Amino acid sequence: MTTLSTGLPDLDLILGGGLRPGSVVVVAGPPGTGKTVLAQQICFAAATTERKAVYYTTLSEPHAKLVEHLRDFSFFDPESLGPRVEYVHLGDMLRDRSATDIDPLINEVVRKALDDEPALVVIDSIMMLRDFVSAQTLRTALYDLTSRVAHSGAVLLLLGEYGDDDMRSAIEFTLADGIVLLSHQIREPVDRRGLRVAKMRGAGPLGGTHTMHITGDGLRVHPRIESFLPTDIPGCGPRIRSGIRGLDDLMGGGIPSSDATVVLGPTGVGKTIGCLGFLAEGIAQGQRCLYVTFQDSLEELEEMAGRFGWDFRTARQRDQLVIAHVPVGALDLDLDVLASMIRHTVDDGSIHRVVIDSLAEMAHAAREAKRFPAYLRSLLSIVRAAGASLWVTSETRTFGPVEDPLTGLMYLFHNVIQVRYIEHCAEVGRFLNVVKMRNSRHDHAMYACHIVDGGGLVVGDRLDRATGLLGWNVPRDCPPLPGQQD
Repeated sequence: MTTLSTGLPDLDLILGGGLRPGSVVVVAGPPGTGKTVLAQQICFAAATTERKAVYYTTLSEPHAKLVEHLRDFSFFDPESLGPRVEYVHLGDMLRDRSATDIDPLINEVVRKALDDEPALVVIDSIMMLRDFVSAQTLRTALYDLTSRVAHSGAVLLLLGEYGDDDMRSAIEFTLADGIVLLSHQIREPVDRRGLRVAKMRGAGPLGGTHTMHITGDGLRVHPRIESFLPTDIPGCGPRIRSGIRGLDDLMGGGIPSSDATVVLGPTGVGKTIGCLGFLAEGIAQGQRCLYVTFQDSLEELEEMAGRFGWDFRTARQRDQLVIAHVPVGALDLDLDVLASMIRHTVDDGSIHRVVIDSLAEMAHAAREAKRFPAYLRSLLSIVRAAGASLWVTSETRTFGPVEDPLTGLMYLFHNVIQVRYIEHCAEVGRFLNVVKMRNSRHDHAMYACHIVDGGGLVVGDRLDRATGLLGWNVPRDCPPLPGQQD
């Protein structure tokens, strides 16, 4: 069935494809959640010169004030006022009628819907009618309104400041084909807005509460990625080079394409440099790459890569490298916004390598521990379904017993690599070992590793005498005792 697009592809996705012609959709939520902005944004996106949008106001807000508030939004087009988007005020009809008669108002809305055949009809606010008639009269009037407007093929949006009790008893929700609930959660340091589809007849909407923002472009919705899991995930592909000298030999010739790999290690051990090498290898092979970072800015990453001979600036200018710096100011990160950015970047299949640096920081800043396992599973699936190989870092403790920041989540990754500090006599060195490779043989030994100019992170010799990897102490490279053979 042909649907009416809201003009927001992600909202259409959440709704199960858009709005069905002839349907009645209630948009409910407390004041300030974005109902009016959303409805007007849909009007300007959906209306054409052939099929306009009609926006009815009752006693909520004067037209002049509504239009004045719209001028700062990019979707507002003053030339569309009248021919494409028509505002009609019903307040006078409400003032002039008795408290038992709103039939003239209903008849006027129905007449215009049948005569003009608009694509969209909005009534803001339908809840205001409760102040003028009894519940029985309102029930009959709304039944007539919804059934008669449906014959015009128009989508009817009914806006109202409804609460939970209203949803259980109000006639509007019984008659509605769709129910969209907007919310505003007070949360320090940044409040959150949300959108949930409670009902959508004849469609398969995405469940859960989806993050919503009001920006200069209007309302933006970011689908909750746990609501949809890709099913067309590619199987094990050919091996790709990691970009870390010596690592591919330990991993059976490289990393299977489209695998998800996590690198664990404390701060300063070289995880980010390993990320840069992974991307540099992809760029050298003509692949397009995405780097998501929460700390290092674009300029800092370009400078860091340059010290090892990797020209990320030119790669960015050629659109071969996309660097997304996602600051986590005041330790607040919106997981849905991040997922939308990654999903839209990899969606066309042009991205071959994706790096997220780092996962522990991402989980800490998001402050959604209960949700994070399901979120991470979905995020990995989206990247892999796009045919990209994922490289993720996550930070462990520098001193004392190593705490796994992803406890219980290692099974989501095909490959697990560990880079740690090691005591070597009177010096501190680094070592690397491949902890896990799914369905692939790999070397289980510990190897020294170094950061070198012109090479980045490099795997060195095997540490035959290293101990403490699985214990509570810092790993040590034990020298031979006096008189003992090497």
